[in-house]
Amino acid sequence: MKLGIEMFATDYAIRPDELAVACEERGFESVWFPEHTHIPTSRKSPFPGGGDLPQEYSHTHDLFVALMAAAAVTSTIKVGSGICLAMERDPITMAKEVASVDQLSDGRLIFGIGGGWNAEEMENHGTPFKKRWKVLREKIEAMKEIWTKEAAEYHGEFVDFDPIWSYPKPVQQPNPPIVLGSHTSNGLDRVVRYCDGWIPNARRYKDIPGIIADLHDRARKAGRKPESISISLLGAPNEEDTLKEYQDMGVERAIFFVPPVEKEKMLPILDEHAGLIAKVA
Repeated sequence: MKLGIEMFATDYAIRPDELAVACEERGFESVWFPEHTHIPTSRKSPFPGGGDLPQEYSHTHDLFVALMAAAAVTSTIKVGSGICLAMERDPITMAKEVASVDQLSDGRLIFGIGGGWNAEEMENHGTPFKKRWKVLREKIEAMKEIWTKEAAEYHGEFVDFDPIWSYPKPVQQPNPPIVLGSHTSNGLDRVVRYCDGWIPNARRYKDIPGIIADLHDRARKAGRKPESISISLLGAPNEEDTLKEYQDMGVERAIFFVPPVEKEKMLPILDEHAGLIAKVA
């Protein structure tokens, strides 16, 4: 099993490049950053974790800037979006951002996406909350066209453009791994339909084995091999026995959440998690 680290890359925590270097030095396979372009002051959308929204949600660096900062000072560690709110981004610009990071990192990008939870945030970007999944699908489909075609075009309800030239193309072809964080019935179908992997928040779901079995069954019914869908767990527990159980289920990657703290506080946290690398390799 591969182990990774995820942190909100904020303006007050260890820099994303410093975190990536520290993670690579300790043998972690990947480093991940979530994103929120902004947080509306409205509390109409309750925080899924309950209570007040932690301050890091409104203090993040731009996702692709953070990913590139991490990639630029490392050579082997993968960099991942965990997750990118793709429905809030222009697909033509986003296709170039993804391809640029993948090329400049020599093919080390993992593109994690999700549906999000903050309705007002999405609506500020022009995405109706109830339509977010259709918007997300169209943007992913459009980007796949851009990444693989010399003259790409896409015509959907929310994304519509005539043939365009857009470079660079990703190093990883046909595209960097696209992993989706969703656990609902429709979410698992989306993973099977247009993604390369599944990346749920493990802290929210007790029946991970049952959901994995369900995902594999849906893949088979769709004519897809279950092993073609990678499984990564965000918020994995720092417990050797539990990680080995996940490993036996076919989980490829466990990702530990770490708090956005300054460098001197972060390094001991990384050291603690790094102790598990050899035990589950």
